[in-house]
Amino acid sequence: MNVQLPEKLYYSIGEVAQAFNVNSSLIRFWEKEFDIISPKKNKKGNRFFTPKDIENFKIIFHLVKEKGYTLEGAKVALQSQQNLSVKVEIITRLEMVKAELIKLKELLDE
Repeated sequence: MNVQLPEKLYYSIGEVAQAFNVNSSLIRFWEKEFDIISPKKNKKGNRFFTPKDIENFKIIFHLVKEKGYTLEGAKVALQSQQNLSVKVEIITRLEMVKAELIKLKELLDE
């Protein structure tokens, strides 16, 4: 899960959905299901997500999409595991290192 977003104060729901390669409806659904996601809303009702919300989305995405947790299981895991964000960050870094090593191997094979 390599999420590419520019550094900004707020992200639109479209940017978040595109970064995670999911539909906007899933982002809205997870917002309702998980209390740790609380986007700011303007007068029109447009959602704006903070970098902290993005980090929480990464954790939820990891649990639900990559680990195969149910929504209830993900909620329990979020409450019981304090260092879950550190684990997800380490996994993300390792995936980036793996991708770089694969690129190097392909260059050497040529």
